[in-house]
Amino acid sequence: MKEYIVGLISDTHGLLRNNAFNHLKDCDAIIHAGDICNDSIISQLSTIAPVHAVRGNMDVNANYPANNLLTVGKHTFYILHDLETLDLDPLAAGVDVVVFGHSHRPESFLRDTVLYINPGSAGPRRGRLPISLARLHLKNNHLIPEFIELSS
Repeated sequence: MKEYIVGLISDTHGLLRNNAFNHLKDCDAIIHAGDICNDSIISQLSTIAPVHAVRGNMDVNANYPANNLLTVGKHTFYILHDLETLDLDPLAAGVDVVVFGHSHRPESFLRDTVLYINPGSAGPRRGRLPISLARLHLKNNHLIPEFIELSS
């Protein structure tokens, strides 16, 4: 069975760091969970792999959807910017992974059998929060998150 690597990035706020780009180079797909603030970021990321992006609260004039549903391998992903705006029951909808951003805090947790993951913010530093992104390894039926702290 093929192993897939999905790059997860959020809250770039107009800044795509070189080291972020380098950590996403071998990904099969990239998810941007909003607050993009510069369409050239999506263009640059799309040179690596297909990009699935949603609109964040700072993307006021952007043409990205508020949420997105996609399948990678055998896994279904639901993407939105702010987890507080979740408008469906992921378990009932057959979603395996919920990807979100907004808080700038990298985290992952299981709720029922659904993996929730926030890659953190890869954009300008906010206070003491880390600058980060994540990679999600889809191997066999396992979802293995890998958080990467980026240098500033």
